[in-house]
Amino acid sequence: MARLRSRKGKPKKAAPLPENPLQAMLPPYLEWMQVRQYSENTVETRRNQLGVFLRWCNERGLENPHEITRPVLERYQRYLFHYRQRNGCPLSFRTQHGMLVPLRGWFRWMTRQNHILHNPASELELPRLGHHLPKHVLTVEEVELVLQQANITDPMGLRDRAILETLYSTGIRRGELIQLKLYDTDLRGGTLFIRQGKGKKDRVVPIGERAIKWIEKYLREVRPELAVEPDDMTLFLSQYGEAISRDHLSGMVHDYLLAANIGKGGGPHLLRHTMATLMLENGAGLRFIQEILGHEKISTTQIYTHVSIRRLKQVHDSTHPAQLHTAPGAAQEHERDELLAALAEEDED
Repeated sequence: MARLRSRKGKPKKAAPLPENPLQAMLPPYLEWMQVRQYSENTVETRRNQLGVFLRWCNERGLENPHEITRPVLERYQRYLFHYRQRNGCPLSFRTQHGMLVPLRGWFRWMTRQNHILHNPASELELPRLGHHLPKHVLTVEEVELVLQQANITDPMGLRDRAILETLYSTGIRRGELIQLKLYDTDLRGGTLFIRQGKGKKDRVVPIGERAIKWIEKYLREVRPELAVEPDDMTLFLSQYGEAISRDHLSGMVHDYLLAANIGKGGGPHLLRHTMATLMLENGAGLRFIQEILGHEKISTTQIYTHVSIRRLKQVHDSTHPAQLHTAPGAAQEHERDELLAALAEEDED
C-alpha cells in the first residue's frame, strides 16, 4: 500500500506518475484554476492532493476517468481513514476531508468539459468536521514576554521585533505579512493595505502606534542595509535582501515562543488567535474583528467567543447571584432596570 509522505498530517508533493488518460486530466484542470485566479498556493495544494489520489489509482491499475466510480472513491476514502503515518497516528478527519474535497471539484470539471458523463464524486459523503478551538491562546503577559525575546541590538532581531509587533497588532495572516510592500503601509494614518488576501480580496486593517514605531525603527536602521537592487519594495526582508519565506517566518515565531518558555507552541497564527481573543475580551464587537481578520463569514469569527471562556468565567463569578455575598448596590439596580427595559423592547419588536 502506498504511503502518504506527510508533515503534520499533510502530504508532500508526489513523485511524477506515468502518463495515462486520468493523469492527463490534471494539467488542464490546474490551468483552468489559474485562469480563474485561484492563488498559486491553492493550485499547488490541489496538485499535491490530487497527486496522492492518482498514485493510489495507478497502483490499482485505474488509468481512465470513466473507471472512477463512487465505489472506487469510497475505497479511497476508507484507505485514507485506515492509513497510518510513520509515527503510527491516523490522518485527522480534517486532513481526510481536505484530501477528498478536491476530488469533487476535479470530477465536476471533467463532467462540465464532457470528459466523463457524470460526476462520481457528487454524492460522496465527506467526514464530518467538529468545531475545533485554537489549541493555545496567549495572555497579555505571555505575549509581552514573547515580544521581548527578540534581541533588538542585533539588526535581524530588530526586524523580528517589528514583525512580531505587526502580527500581534493587526492579526494578519502569515502570507499577508510576507507580501506587504512599502507602499502598502500608511504609518501616518495607522493602516496596512492587504492586497489579495485570502479569497483574492483586498482589505485595510488598522495597526497600533507601538507596532508603527517598531516598523519605523526597522525602516531607518535595518532595511536600508538589507535591500538589494532591484528593490521590489517588500517591507520585511531576509538577510539576503529577499522576501521572507513562509516556513522561515513560522520557524522564527515558533523559536521565540520556545525561548519565552511559557509552555505554549505555535506560529504566526497563534498571534492572530491571540489578538482576536484579547480584543473580544476587551469589548470589541464580532463584526469589527471579522473585518480586521478578513473573514468572509461571521461564523468563522464566532470561534473566538468560545475561546473567551476565561472572560466569561470572570463575568459569571462577579455577577451571578449565587456567587455574590452582598446585595446589589444602587448602580447595579440602575443597570438592572436598563437591562429589563431593553429586554421589554426586544419582546415588543
